[in-house]
Amino acid sequence: VPDWLPMRHVPWLPLAYQVAARFAPARRGRSNLYLVLLDYSDSRADPYGVYVGMSSYSPSQRFEQHKAGIRAAGSVLQRGIEVLTGPTLHLQRIARTDAARIEEELAEALRAAGLFVQGGH
Repeated sequence: VPDWLPMRHVPWLPLAYQVAARFAPARRGRSNLYLVLLDYSDSRADPYGVYVGMSSYSPSQRFEQHKAGIRAAGSVLQRGIEVLTGPTLHLQRIARTDAARIEEELAEALRAAGLFVQGGH
């Protein structure tokens, strides 16, 4: 199974791909953008949310850090299920300034598309 394929059905995943595809970095660098699937089945009608983040670590390494409590966002530590690698494959190894801008804009665009978003700051 490829690592970009989520392990569960996420109804809004095609929309996340469409929204993320709107963003393109200007320069290459060492920063990576990532999305983490969040479990809100205990508190929301839509059982899933998404966390938007950026790091110099690979998305899978950063997810493991979150889950281990290392500079962890509370939403990922408590509700993180898996990394949604596919939508942000084109946003890997980009300049930090581009990554910071795109992280914030991507979070806002996903919110505007109707997703429940954490992070993106």
